[in-house]
Amino acid sequence: MAKAYIDETVNPLTAAVPAGMAAHSLISAFFLHSSATPLTCSQSTTKIPKFSISKTLSFRRRSIIVTPVSSFLKSRNKLEHNQKLTCVHNLLHTKNSFLSAFDSILVLCTSVALSISLFVTDVDPASAFVVTPPRKLQTDELATVRLFQENTPSVVYITNLAVRQDAFTLDVLEVPQGSGSGFVWDKDGHVVTNYHVIRGASDLRVTLADQSTYEAKVVGFDQDKDVAVLSVDAPQDKLRPIPVGVSADLLVGQKVYAIGNPFGLDHTLTTGVISGLRREISSAATGRPIQDVIQTDAAINPGNSGGPLLDSSGSLIGINTAIYSPSGASSGVGFSIPVDTVNGIVEQLVKYGKVTRPILGIKFAPDQSVEQLGVGGVLVLDAPPSGPAGKAGLQPTRRDSYGRLILGDIITSVNGKKVTNGSDLYRILDQCKVGDEVILEVLRGDHKEKIPVVLEPKPDES
Repeated sequence: MAKAYIDETVNPLTAAVPAGMAAHSLISAFFLHSSATPLTCSQSTTKIPKFSISKTLSFRRRSIIVTPVSSFLKSRNKLEHNQKLTCVHNLLHTKNSFLSAFDSILVLCTSVALSISLFVTDVDPASAFVVTPPRKLQTDELATVRLFQENTPSVVYITNLAVRQDAFTLDVLEVPQGSGSGFVWDKDGHVVTNYHVIRGASDLRVTLADQSTYEAKVVGFDQDKDVAVLSVDAPQDKLRPIPVGVSADLLVGQKVYAIGNPFGLDHTLTTGVISGLRREISSAATGRPIQDVIQTDAAINPGNSGGPLLDSSGSLIGINTAIYSPSGASSGVGFSIPVDTVNGIVEQLVKYGKVTRPILGIKFAPDQSVEQLGVGGVLVLDAPPSGPAGKAGLQPTRRDSYGRLILGDIITSVNGKKVTNGSDLYRILDQCKVGDEVILEVLRGDHKEKIPVVLEPKPDES
């Protein structure tokens, strides 16, 4: 058996490679199917120690024992690769540590800023964490919202209290017998409402927009026009007078807004339009007609009485006073007393405590009775001698000695203005003042006469 021995000392970084070493490398590549990657200076600067490579080629049993140089080169490449991975890992670890520290500092700054804002800003702490999506409102919606917010503080809630005696214990109790709405008229504490809201009350309570309640006193009222004025002793900073407008130039179709307390639900807003003008309704207390009333389709329910009717600018144009409904709830036909009428009444009530309204001092028959006689006008049933008409000589309806009915004078005109019913007469008198002299044209029997009458105030107005 022949053996070949190769014993060489080789430095891979030296300039020349022996021929025997090259042959050995070729044999190793053929048998082990491996190739070595040359080592360059750019990959590593570490010096490799010298060592001996001894290889024995044995042809016994066709076995070859070889220790290739490629194994060394593979180990060297693996070492360098691990070193590179270690460097990259260290760099990534350093970068991640820096980012984590930066994130921690950012979170800390945000928390401190939020805490400072909660202490400095006067905001509900819970609301700071509530994100409210923005609402996109139309222009008319924004105007309605602004109108309600600006005028709500002027609207009040009125409770009518009555004294009742318990049937078993005989204790005297004060119980609510009704409620309604009203509004602040001035900074002196005057509140305007309907007369039928306070009628029959032993005590009255007024609740302002901030839910503070005050005892109210009656300053005065006008039963014929269903208007009353109350007084509350409240601080001026809590009283916001409602802006007063004009009702003479209103138009049908104009937008209106009603604020009140229907069914005890405080500060409720309903909207509508002016459905009609110059309507006429009767006073709930005296039955006397109220002229030039505003008709609206804004919902007016029990509890809205006495509340304000506003135009689109937020100015007062009327007092909600009545509805036309068989069921008692809103049916789309509501009525409001015009502010031009209310303005003059309130001024007199605040100044004098009563309304000085001129009267003729007569009682007249229902319109239906005169129509059955086939004549137009106002039939005088009674004219007391102490009254203006009695002093002027008007003849009342009476019976003769045989019991036969003798009709009194029938008023057909006042100051040249035709009178066909009681409403016409009231309308003309509302335009007059106490002390004015009016000329009445009356039908007496089968002829007409003109009688001057000096108007006087009603003695028991308040």
